[in-house]
Amino acid sequence: MRSLLMHSPIVVALGWIIAFLFFTILPLFVLLIYSPPAGRGFWLDFSVALGFIGLALMALQFALTARINRIEASYGIDLILSFHRYTSFVAFVMVLVHPLILFWAQPNTIELLNFPVAPLRAQLAVLATLAFMTMIVTTIWRKPLKIPYEPWRLSHSILSVLAVGLGLGHALGVGNYLGLFWKSVLWSAIALVAIWLIVYIRLVKPWLMTKKPFLVEEVKPERGDVWTLALRPVGHDGFRFQPGQFAWITLNITPFSMREHPFSLSSSGEHPERLEFGIKAVGDFTSRIRDYQPGTKAYLDGPYGVFTTDRYEDAAGFVLIAGGIGITPMMSMLVTAAERGDDRPYTLIYANKTWDGITYREAIEELKTRLDLTIIHVLREPPEDWEGETGYVDQELLDRYIPKRRGTRHYFTCASPKMMDQVERALHELNVPVTNVHLEHYNLA
Repeated sequence: MRSLLMHSPIVVALGWIIAFLFFTILPLFVLLIYSPPAGRGFWLDFSVALGFIGLALMALQFALTARINRIEASYGIDLILSFHRYTSFVAFVMVLVHPLILFWAQPNTIELLNFPVAPLRAQLAVLATLAFMTMIVTTIWRKPLKIPYEPWRLSHSILSVLAVGLGLGHALGVGNYLGLFWKSVLWSAIALVAIWLIVYIRLVKPWLMTKKPFLVEEVKPERGDVWTLALRPVGHDGFRFQPGQFAWITLNITPFSMREHPFSLSSSGEHPERLEFGIKAVGDFTSRIRDYQPGTKAYLDGPYGVFTTDRYEDAAGFVLIAGGIGITPMMSMLVTAAERGDDRPYTLIYANKTWDGITYREAIEELKTRLDLTIIHVLREPPEDWEGETGYVDQELLDRYIPKRRGTRHYFTCASPKMMDQVERALHELNVPVTNVHLEHYNLA
């Protein structure tokens, strides 16, 4: 019993949270072992404390985005990246408030903003803040600014390294709190770990990917302007994945290029020798999927994600709610369940614009002969003779189809953000336990 408790997902997830908090405030504990310089006042010390916590939070962001399997498996990439965005913003606020309090407590220090004549430690602080500010602005407004994904990702990495490196240089340059050698060693170690994580994901992991290449076996058109990309491993057995998971794909270029994109697997988890991905042509990269020929080399980083029915073996059944290309992970769940002979009930509520645009329409119908599967199509623009559901997946529609005993099922939703928000609110109003609701978003960046 004790062994099971120590390895339970809840205990592991809680452990990672405790570790994150510990490393966030560790520098403060270390700095307070010895008394800070006398006569500096509360507000000055408080300002410095904010700066140190902000710097520690900035360094920890590298761990959140390094795709460490043990961490990702505890929360899922959606939750981790959401946490990364929020904690990055908190760190940014702390970094900005740190000098504002300093200027208020000691007005003469505002002269440090005179960059040409300011001491090096102040120049480093200004540059670190500008790097951090540029990173935040280009991330929040990437789409309105029309910044392509690959250049943004490269600049994001460079700016993050600059912000942490310059921030540490500023702290070491001030010296009042890092005067002791071993304190400087601690912060230097934190910076080196952050840099190592960047090296790992940008160099080590791509090198490992080159050892397990894939080849494009087929590119098949589907309804709804979707293409099935089928890959076959070369010289290895592929990888096992849980239905509903995703992987990062690099096509026809070296994995060191950083031009990779995340896509959900649509094939059965029982067949690692052929991996299929459902990709909708909506952008520059996805619109070119149809042009890749069999034999094109590919590399995969994965699998990732906790959006999978495999985590809930004790569930009495599942309700899958998809919109458009959100059917991709659901398809993987359904075909895997069919191959395993799963006898539990599955309900698929699938929203689309038109009948002809329903991706995998025929394949889903065929699955009814192999599964206890109920399919509810919801069309926004139905044909004239349509007798099914129309409009949107709202609370009234869900109330008609989900089980009366709400807690006996697990609910998986993948759709546009607007639809997902609406479904999430509706399930809450219908008294579905929040622990039974699982969401997967399209866009990770």
